Amino acid sequence: MAPSITALFLLCSAFSSSTVLSALLGRPINVRLCSYNMNLVLKWDPPEGADSGLLYTAKYKSPVTKYRAGCVNISALECDFTSHHISTYGEYTGGVQALRGVESSIWVESNPITLDKDTIIGPPSVSLVSKGATMEVGIEDPVLWISDVRSVYAGATYNITYWKSSQSEKRSSHVVQRTRVILNHLDSWSQYCLQVNLQVNTARSSKTSMPSNITCDSTTAAGNGSPWTAAVLAFFGISVAVALVAAVVMKWKSISTFLFPKDTLPQCLKESVLAPPVSTLQSLKELHPQEETCVQLLLVSGDRGMEEETPQPEATPFMLHMSGERSIEEETGGWRRRQEHGGGDSNG
Repeated sequence: MAPSITALFLLCSAFSSSTVLSALLGRPINVRLCSYNMNLVLKWDPPEGADSGLLYTAKYKSPVTKYRAGCVNISALECDFTSHHISTYGEYTGGVQALRGVESSIWVESNPITLDKDTIIGPPSVSLVSKGATMEVGIEDPVLWISDVRSVYAGATYNITYWKSSQSEKRSSHVVQRTRVILNHLDSWSQYCLQVNLQVNTARSSKTSMPSNITCDSTTAAGNGSPWTAAVLAFFGISVAVALVAAVVMKWKSISTFLFPKDTLPQCLKESVLAPPVSTLQSLKELHPQEETCVQLLLVSGDRGMEEETPQPEATPFMLHMSGERSIEEETGGWRRRQEHGGGDSNG
């Protein structure tokens, strides 16, 4: 009888201890596996009534692999498995456990997800440029954490919804694959708004991305720019002209003094400035005057047999100019000729 009572007491004690431990260290709640733009993140909430000193360990698995550790002894309420070589078409399940010292909660598993089917695709980036009475729409795909949109979802399209801002209930749509689209047949001088989302229709999944931000711009007349641009340019030109005129008026005294000075030049400077230019040749002649040499010219008549000496003519512009040597030679030659002629006459 005694052994039976002892065993029953031990069993009750063990059950009581387990209940107390479970009450002290609860398990995480609201455990879910999420994916945004092809990432893989396990999220959870702390146990009810738990203090802030708890730590957590998270893991993940696929149908073909066992659980793999993702995060160990972390205080955050999420664990990112994206960098653990996950597949864009893989199916995954996550699990998390609460820890405090040597105590731990039970493992709590998440919902399974298939990445390409269950991921949430973010909004595309959109730009809008007005070109006269048309609009040019530029679209960029959402950036995925692994791979890219066109590799995962072949044949994805864009749904462009646009409307006149004054008539938001009347909306038009275009489904295109291009990243550059021209919207035609728009009213001039009107504001239009648009929104774009990505549509995926494949054999594995059919889904729509989050919509882009609403983007608005105004059309103008065909081939013309915005009226505000012309107004701003005209205002700027008028402002510059007024400023220049005001500056000239305020500084006119200084400008007139500079252009028409009252002071006169000294007389010596006036004579130097107003004197006629002197040629270089004339300057050289004045610096180095030429010396004139006059020679005596004798005329001898053969018929009369006498020599006549002509008087030395006055200096005229036609006077023969010779060097000193040549004049002496000619005089010597003339003297010899006179001697010869004179001798001949005397002999005869």
